[in-house]
Amino acid sequence: MKYKKNVPSDILIVIFFVLCTVIFIVIPPLATSWIRTVLGLPMVLFFPGYALIAALFPKKDDLDGIERTALSFGLSIAVVPLLGLALNYTPWGIRLVPVLVTISIFTLVMCLVAIIRRTKLPEGDVFVVPFTTILQSLREEIFSKPGSRVDRILTVILVISIIAAVVMVVYVIVTPKQGEKFTEFYILGPGGMADDYPTHFVLGESGTVIVGVVNHEYRVVNFSLMLKLDNETLQGPEPIMLAHNETWEQEVTFAPDKAGYDMKLQFLIYKEDNYTVPYRDLHLWVNVSAQINESISTEMESEIGMTGYR
Repeated sequence: MKYKKNVPSDILIVIFFVLCTVIFIVIPPLATSWIRTVLGLPMVLFFPGYALIAALFPKKDDLDGIERTALSFGLSIAVVPLLGLALNYTPWGIRLVPVLVTISIFTLVMCLVAIIRRTKLPEGDVFVVPFTTILQSLREEIFSKPGSRVDRILTVILVISIIAAVVMVVYVIVTPKQGEKFTEFYILGPGGMADDYPTHFVLGESGTVIVGVVNHEYRVVNFSLMLKLDNETLQGPEPIMLAHNETWEQEVTFAPDKAGYDMKLQFLIYKEDNYTVPYRDLHLWVNVSAQINESISTEMESEIGMTGYR
């Protein structure tokens, strides 16, 4: 009885795609290519399930081609979230590289199991994908099968239409429609929370806040950060250049240069050196005492007022 010893072509294709996906995601110069998306989709939606089906059902009589294809999509959708859930309880967490490595290892292990199980079966019982036979049948259907010239032309048009449809689907996937264009602008207190802002100063003292800018403009944008106290420039402009989806977050230290109460401290960002109108603005109301005694007196008056109110 003859046994099949060589590696099945369908398993070789899966292994090849897995390795190509790893290369196009891990290597930085290739990570921004549209090919990464084209390889990543079947890597998540099809290949893990196909490798699992190949390992579980090595015989050609176990499942037919349509059942294998349908189950491959279904099991991939089931297996990948489970692998991500398991990663969530590890030190690596759910990040791109750990997820990629986990899915790749799972798929390659299932491929190895499928190869071992198929080599132990008689050659006539092994499931194979007859790529050569399919291509020959397609060629004969188009060029060799007896029929009118119109039938052959229609067959060629049908094949071209299918290829064009696949190309269009890939194009739509790799070039998604742009969403709303906007810029995030926020201020946090020294502890990184949206509270405990420095608002009481003695003239000469400084305060620190965390300022963040996030670019969602779908292009590289040059911003400028400026601080104003009662419409007078206090600090800046500081240039900030951000690519799409890039975040700039830093501590900004400032020192009010005049005394006063309920003064408006503005944090302004301008876009592309246009200083006529701020692109985004935030503000704090600050009190600045001329000397420390005045500050203590103000705080005591505030406490007395609160006690009287109670």
